Amino acid sequence: MKIAICINTSWNIYNFRRGLIDHFLERGDEVLAMAPYDEYSEKLVEIGCAYEQVEMSASGLNPVKDFQVYLNIRAVLKKHQPDVLLSYTIKPNIYGSFAAGLLGVPAICNVSGLGTVFLWKGSVRTIATSLYSFAFRFNKWIFFQNQYDREEFARFVKIDLNKTSLLPGSGMNVHKFTPQPDPDNEVPVFLMLARLLVEKGVNEYIEAVKIVRKKGKKAHFRLVGGLDEGHSRSVPKVDLDQWISEGLIEYSDHVEDVKPLIAAADVVVLPSYREGTPRTLLEAGAMGKPLIATDVPGCNSVVQDGYNGFLCKVKSGQDLASKMLLMLSLAKAERLEIGKSARKFVEENFDEKIVIGQYVDKINDLTIKT
Repeated sequence: MKIAICINTSWNIYNFRRGLIDHFLERGDEVLAMAPYDEYSEKLVEIGCAYEQVEMSASGLNPVKDFQVYLNIRAVLKKHQPDVLLSYTIKPNIYGSFAAGLLGVPAICNVSGLGTVFLWKGSVRTIATSLYSFAFRFNKWIFFQNQYDREEFARFVKIDLNKTSLLPGSGMNVHKFTPQPDPDNEVPVFLMLARLLVEKGVNEYIEAVKIVRKKGKKAHFRLVGGLDEGHSRSVPKVDLDQWISEGLIEYSDHVEDVKPLIAAADVVVLPSYREGTPRTLLEAGAMGKPLIATDVPGCNSVVQDGYNGFLCKVKSGQDLASKMLLMLSLAKAERLEIGKSARKFVEENFDEKIVIGQYVDKINDLTIKT
């Protein structure tokens, strides 16, 4: 069987779909990776994938400018004639569904989060929902990562809910992300791993840091994530520079391997406005770290308040600070116990074997029918 996978970056395919790819390759399938070229494109070839470059920007949505994306996807599918297309992220989902449907290739889409087009009103959301409504008539199945996203998506986009189901995110390799020895820091270390976008809750994190410091509590705060100044919702660089100069945070840009950073932290924080299934929390949970996240769709699927971490109100630095102070009030042994619960919860609910199994079942079902 030939399986095509289309995402808006090769990095995403390599890092987030590796377990799925390895499973297909191990059973003798051909895997075609379709994405813009980056440093991970060659790595995809090294692990056994065929690769086709499909250029597209990760941000913005203009059907006129993006028509070439559709043509490129269609050309690749026509050339390779895969048995099924697996797509992720907005443009591959929209243009991949349309192209695959017209060519008779079963398309399985993964809506891994509603993204900014559903968070912010205006013409972008109108365009996105219209394109989704049109394109999703041509696909065969849609995976969502939480029930709220599925219901909310259906409010704006005309879809057949009978051809949808839920997945526990992209799945977590619980053998790769494992608990490490306690870092035994002099003071507790809080870590936030996220792109520096407003909707990730970066400003609320900084507000909470200021509150915790004013309370005189001893703690260290780290912020790790790429700064995309070209993104309309990016945190301004001048703000980031000020936070660093004031000594509020220790900052690092995007890193390839997050495991050492997570291992060195005592608590992992994600005050996002909305997620699909946040991989940061899954990675940290798998490594046995207590979690603090907002009580929003996606985050509250991973964090069970009082069990493997704490939930705080969205867009409230003050409530985030209260949960950070609560975590600081616990004895180290209590925090470690919460971390053990986090590991157990990921093992039981988000093991990538669950995701792979659902994909295999759906692919078999669709290709047999086709």
